[in-house]
Amino acid sequence: MALKFYWYPNCGTCKKAKKWFDDHQIDYDAIHIVNETPSSDQIQNWINISELPAKKFFNTSGKKYRELNIKDKVNQLSEKEIADLLSSDGMLIKRPIVTDGENITVGFKEDSFEKVWK
Repeated sequence: MALKFYWYPNCGTCKKAKKWFDDHQIDYDAIHIVNETPSSDQIQNWINISELPAKKFFNTSGKKYRELNIKDKVNQLSEKEIADLLSSDGMLIKRPIVTDGENITVGFKEDSFEKVWK
């Protein structure tokens, strides 16, 4: 599976991740996370692959996250409910998300990109 790079072009962190891939000449398919918001099933699959808690997939610094007051609700939601909520609006999803179907990174940290994608 080709590397899928889910991003939001106006996001500074996404731009840094894109630059990292370009600098390391790593091919990827860039997917606009708002225009092509992942499905609930896709997000649940990512949660399983990542072994991260489902709530780690939220863009906690986003306006939408604050508007919906998700911080106070997230611990009462099931994994399925979280995936459903995330799939309802790409702006709720922490980005970038990069996956090859077996590995996944959520957000951009250069050391984790070095370890997983180089």
